[in-house]
Amino acid sequence: MPRTLRTLLPLALLIAADPLAAQTLKVGDLAPDFTVTTVTAKGADTAPFTLSAHRGETVVLAFFPQAGTPGCTTQMEAYRDRYATLFKGGQEVTLVGVSTDDVADLTGWARTKNFPFRFATDGNKIVGKAYGASGMLWHKRHLYVIDPQGRIAYIARPFNQMSEDAYTALGAAVVAAGAASPSR
Repeated sequence: MPRTLRTLLPLALLIAADPLAAQTLKVGDLAPDFTVTTVTAKGADTAPFTLSAHRGETVVLAFFPQAGTPGCTTQMEAYRDRYATLFKGGQEVTLVGVSTDDVADLTGWARTKNFPFRFATDGNKIVGKAYGASGMLWHKRHLYVIDPQGRIAYIARPFNQMSEDAYTALGAAVVAAGAASPSR
């Protein structure tokens, strides 16, 4: 075994054994709170995004591997094209795509593709680890719907961006999460 591989292998095993990376959340669990930098097609948001600040609305966290790749583009374009129906056009529903990409890459991609929702940059993988979505290099394609009380209402691990049924189930989960709000 080459010296470099012998040096990196124990590090890779240590990272893979990280208990946060292996955490498995369940429907009904309180969603782990976090604060991240978010971007839109206009650039970085001036204030950080904190999940708990969005209580009272449904939040969809869509973890994905990498901006601009074919599968991720298919997924985010489907969200863009169905934004009004899946996410009520952003009324009482907040969609956040979460990846390890940096601010510039996410902003450029959002601008080029005209995405009407936010992206969170999670380069240190803290959010991905808390949600069990962090892989060795990128996030896995996981999806969480969080109800207005801050509880996980729906999980897709993995989210199959190529399946029409995945979008149908997501839409139903968003509606159900919003209907569960005591203010309705």
